[in-house]
Amino acid sequence: MWLAVLAGAIFAELTAASVPDDDFSVPGIESQTALDLMQRRFPGITADAGEAMVVFVAPAGQQVTSAPYKAAIESAVQQLAHGGQVAMVDDPFEAGAVSGDATAAYTSVRYTVKASAVTEHSRAEIDAAAGVARKAGLTVEAGGSAMEVGSGGGVAEIIAVALAALILLITFGSLLAAGLPLLTALIGVAVSMMSILAVSHALGLSATSGTMAMMLGLAVGIDYALFVVSRYREERARGLSAIDAVSLAVGTAGSAVAFAGLTVVIALGGMAVIGIPMLTKMGLAAVAAVVVAVLVALTLVPAVLGFMPDKVLSRNVRRTRTRTGTSAGGTGAKTPGRGGARWARLVLRHPIAILMLGVVALAALAVPATALQLGMPGDEARPTSTTQRRAYDALAKAFGPGFNGPLMIVVDAKDAAEPQQAVDSIAGKMARTDGVASTSPAQFNDVGDTAIFQIVPTTSPTAEATKDLVRELRTKRAALIADTGARFQVTGTTAVNIDLATKLQDSLVPYLATVVGLAVLLLLLVFRSVLIPVKAALGFLLSALAALGAMVLVFQKGFAADLLGVEQTGPIMSAVPIFMIGIVFGLAMDYQVFLVSRMREAYVQGEQPHEAIETGFRHSARVVVAAALIMMAVFAGFITEHDTFIKMIGFSLAAAVLLDAFVVRMAIVPAVMALLGHRAWWLPRWLDKTLPRVDTEGASLNRDAPDRLEAEQGLMPAHTR
Repeated sequence: MWLAVLAGAIFAELTAASVPDDDFSVPGIESQTALDLMQRRFPGITADAGEAMVVFVAPAGQQVTSAPYKAAIESAVQQLAHGGQVAMVDDPFEAGAVSGDATAAYTSVRYTVKASAVTEHSRAEIDAAAGVARKAGLTVEAGGSAMEVGSGGGVAEIIAVALAALILLITFGSLLAAGLPLLTALIGVAVSMMSILAVSHALGLSATSGTMAMMLGLAVGIDYALFVVSRYREERARGLSAIDAVSLAVGTAGSAVAFAGLTVVIALGGMAVIGIPMLTKMGLAAVAAVVVAVLVALTLVPAVLGFMPDKVLSRNVRRTRTRTGTSAGGTGAKTPGRGGARWARLVLRHPIAILMLGVVALAALAVPATALQLGMPGDEARPTSTTQRRAYDALAKAFGPGFNGPLMIVVDAKDAAEPQQAVDSIAGKMARTDGVASTSPAQFNDVGDTAIFQIVPTTSPTAEATKDLVRELRTKRAALIADTGARFQVTGTTAVNIDLATKLQDSLVPYLATVVGLAVLLLLLVFRSVLIPVKAALGFLLSALAALGAMVLVFQKGFAADLLGVEQTGPIMSAVPIFMIGIVFGLAMDYQVFLVSRMREAYVQGEQPHEAIETGFRHSARVVVAAALIMMAVFAGFITEHDTFIKMIGFSLAAAVLLDAFVVRMAIVPAVMALLGHRAWWLPRWLDKTLPRVDTEGASLNRDAPDRLEAEQGLMPAHTR
């Protein structure tokens, strides 16, 4: 059935329309409203059209206005104007695009298509035209949205998958057992990706949505299959037959997988609270991939186990099975999880010390998060080996730091008595504002009721002073409306980035409240305890803040920046914290469910709290550690990428998984539960009667397991069952 579904998904993808470009819009912010107005009033202008800035720098002591250099620049500009996708190219000497000391000049190349649709051939045309000027001795660099090239992948991902395979091999001690989670996860990812691509055009899902879905689908797909296979091997080692073992594995670990998947769905679906359509679509696409991963773990994994019921077992269990002639390892199998049990006993002996050490360490690491600055770093954050970064530096040096991030002012003069006079008045007062370096002449639309002009700040696009300038310009709106009758709005790439960062920062608390609140209710249902869900949520918040603090240390403060290839410090990209929190919250709750569900299973079956903690670690610690290491290997692979956003995402996810899995789940959680004792499982009687019983610990299944085990080992007649 799964192969049929896969074939159908592939067919649907092959016959579907192409994936649309990223349609990034942020409803509810001023800069987006201004862009929408500009699109309506200036129908010939495409707000997101591709643009390239080509900068020409004269040799030391020379000027670009001298005859040979001027001729070379004009020749390059003419060649650029004949490009296939080019709409317009400015002559720098006619447009006033020459620096005050005449050491540099630039030309703006505007395209007829969106930046994402600018072809590699068009970028090659820029390089060819630049070659003309370079032959004359000029330094030529190019930046802008049209120079964006999609990051190719491959090496980092291959290394990550290879590391995941190695960790699985060490965990299971069997090639087939290690390959099974990878195989089923890849099938699940293929089904979800093909399905997402098939409906992407109809639902407006971009390639970015598919990328996030693939990353999450592969991550949780490996994890979920790992937990089911591990429980199956454990039950076989106890002596159960393949059918009973896989049934018990799906009834226990599979139930935990289902609820863990629900926590991930809540975390990703909660992105709708943010109010940014692209993030909502990315979250929903990832939700689809997670749902497929859960279904794969519950149905495809048991089916594949049916083809190799004994080959996925460890060598010790297979050897014992051959020697005793039983259907599994029986009592001769090696006791699993001795390292996990030893660690649990250490925590149980010193719970207060380990709890304090873990909390203090995470709190100390979280302190830098108080200095978190959100923004959208541009070409200034690229390596100096790229032409975009060199173009940015050349323009900033010749024309000032604010030149790379101009503000666009859109003036709606429809209600003004004298539109021209109103626009001139607004532009004049803005030009006299502190922090404004220059303003451009206003450009009116054909009707004459709307004008646009640019403001160049004196500071860089990501500087706090530029944010203050945007706020100050907007505070003058009421007075200028009263004086002129015209309304204006501030937009442009810099303003959009500032507004986006503000919106995401304001959305962080509602998002956390929604996601954590729903997850606490779900965990209340799973564990039938009031304190355990609250403890899980507080532990996650602590690890998330610590991961944000680590990210601030590296990307804002520059700590160990050289080691990680971070060449330029600056604000944290606006969307990174939201992505990190959503993804890691789901994975953290996965580890919480799988680890604590085994403790509850032992507790429900009669063990004392300390015994249940040790049992839970004996059976789950090794698997949880393996799952966390796999996630860290996958995410850490992205740190090697040159793209700043990908590098930040990779670092933050790897750091968050490290801190949450090894400090919170493996140290703080057992320490708190040891201190709580029986109270950890406290639930008011009225709530106990109200909540439905989901039996994730498999109590109803385990009641029959001892009888089946005795019958299979010949200790009781089979008919007695």
